[in-house]
Amino acid sequence: MTRKSTCWLKGFIGIQISFFVWMTGVAFAQDYPNRAVKIIVPFPPGGSAEQQARVLANALNELWGQPVIIENKPGAGATIGAAFVAKAPADGYTLYFASTSHTIAPALYKDLPYHAVKSFAPISMVSISPLILTVPPQMKVSNVKELIALAKANPGKLNYATSGTGGSPHLAGELFRSKVDIDVTHVPTKGSAPAMTAVIGGHVDYLIADMSALPLYRAGKLKPLAVTTITRSALLPDVPTMAEEGLEGYQVANWGSILAPAGTPRAVVQTLNSAIRQVLNMPAVKDRYNKMGFDVQPTTPEELETRLTQEMIKYIEVVNKAGITNQ
Repeated sequence: MTRKSTCWLKGFIGIQISFFVWMTGVAFAQDYPNRAVKIIVPFPPGGSAEQQARVLANALNELWGQPVIIENKPGAGATIGAAFVAKAPADGYTLYFASTSHTIAPALYKDLPYHAVKSFAPISMVSISPLILTVPPQMKVSNVKELIALAKANPGKLNYATSGTGGSPHLAGELFRSKVDIDVTHVPTKGSAPAMTAVIGGHVDYLIADMSALPLYRAGKLKPLAVTTITRSALLPDVPTMAEEGLEGYQVANWGSILAPAGTPRAVVQTLNSAIRQVLNMPAVKDRYNKMGFDVQPTTPEELETRLTQEMIKYIEVVNKAGITNQ
């Protein structure tokens, strides 16, 4: 057999194998799911991530007629749950509810047993919620520019509170500090509630809060200056974005998404993406997320992969520049 014939034969066999693999995936997807699907949540029961995952699970259960089970695997900054899913069979029956912490972890943990992007098959974003740059009502600033001016006039004297070191509010605060070049001090607390109490009590000058502060805004106990998402939040439509306040390209958010293990058949990924899009567009599901302070945000797998990659790079830069550790 000539070299040309051999090359042709190898190419033909390769096409046949690829076609067989594709057809196998399609056939598998047509039967998917035919048993219980598990969603791993990397946090303890009762938190926001589990609540969001449970709303999604209940909706998918009704759509598919198959059980969709929540399993909590908390610990080590959400990396225990992520590592479990990365090693799970790539068949679509073990999914991961990933949040902002998933793209922060590579900046804080140097020897992860998985890659935050390459070890997973992205399915879809689920939800998004802004953080809010907040001051006490008595503080004599009415917008972000005035807060920056106050900080620049008093270098080293202002401080800000967050729910803890290394979380998305802390990194949002450090990104803000770096972008506008102000000398301020981070005051970590043990959760969102203590951080809000510190601001209301006048113990700190400003706060990077999550949407759990919404009732305090509505009661006039806190004054929101800007949200940290690219677009305004439907829950705070009168509050401008950081970009509108002059910080072009500034974006930090709390979000939820669904990932599967890398190697999950493309047809299964598409089936999952279609199902998630369908349930997230249901008015009752949207309403449940809104009540938790989140807007639904279904995406394509490609859009989610781009977000994961960009955020991982961004947080590594922020953490390295600020010298933040997970200790």
